[in-house]
Amino acid sequence: MAEIIQKDGTWAFDGDALRLTPGRDKNVSLLRRALGELAVPLGALAGVSFEQGKKSGRLRLRLRDGADPLLQATGGKLTEPNDPYQLTVESDRYGVAEYFVDEVRNALLLDQVPAGPVDGYLLPGPAVPLSASAGDGTAGFDGDHVRLEWNWKTEDAKAAAGARTLAVGDITAVEWHPAVGLENGCLRFTVRGAETKAPPKYDPNSVELWGFKKDPLMALVAAAVQARLPHPAAPPAEADARPKELSPAAPGPAADEADHDALLRRLRELGELYSSGVLTDEEFSLAKQAVLRRM
Repeated sequence: MAEIIQKDGTWAFDGDALRLTPGRDKNVSLLRRALGELAVPLGALAGVSFEQGKKSGRLRLRLRDGADPLLQATGGKLTEPNDPYQLTVESDRYGVAEYFVDEVRNALLLDQVPAGPVDGYLLPGPAVPLSASAGDGTAGFDGDHVRLEWNWKTEDAKAAAGARTLAVGDITAVEWHPAVGLENGCLRFTVRGAETKAPPKYDPNSVELWGFKKDPLMALVAAAVQARLPHPAAPPAEADARPKELSPAAPGPAADEADHDALLRRLRELGELYSSGVLTDEEFSLAKQAVLRRM
């Protein structure tokens, strides 16, 4: 067991998987706090490294291409503070960080884990239901449908069409882009039969982002949807099927218990996000009711 505890978060490795828990420090980003603890199987890793600095260092995990729906949906555009696979290490813990790296690398060698791409997601994506408000709208996802609602800042032509409800089966692609410089970002859904190249400002299936603090939360919605779409590298015969681990199946007692525990954890996470001001009263109420209905 290797473990490193920092203000930025805690990373633990038991030989089979890494558990990445975000810290409670005020400098930890909204995205990482909302994402919560991540369990990364050893087989999803392509490598690990540690970079020393004068005042602090940084642990980095490199995942195999296609292993994580969050990285797939964001296309590597997450900034360092929002990247859950990086950990800031204080200078007095450099030795612990180097030991952690050695343990993970040795396990990768012993298990002969390949570093190449995969054709199926090895991480499940963010827990649902979830909702985020930023830019010109609110995006919510319950696992089956995406709901897009507009605010007073939405372009009139887009707002006139009203709120949008998109079934996962009708979505062919999802992407998240941050605002960069003078160029706005977006959360965009490509819908079968309604493909468009219109700017996000006018696209009724896009939320336009302006570079504010809550923009990265939209990446979580993108990742949750991405996890339920066919994997981009899946063989053609499987292109219309969900990943095996997400396919509907008759749940046994163990699955029911695991689902119940996951929903309880989601309720606790929602409570923490509400207490810290990340979620509004309305967002918290809607998300809480959705979880309770599933229980």
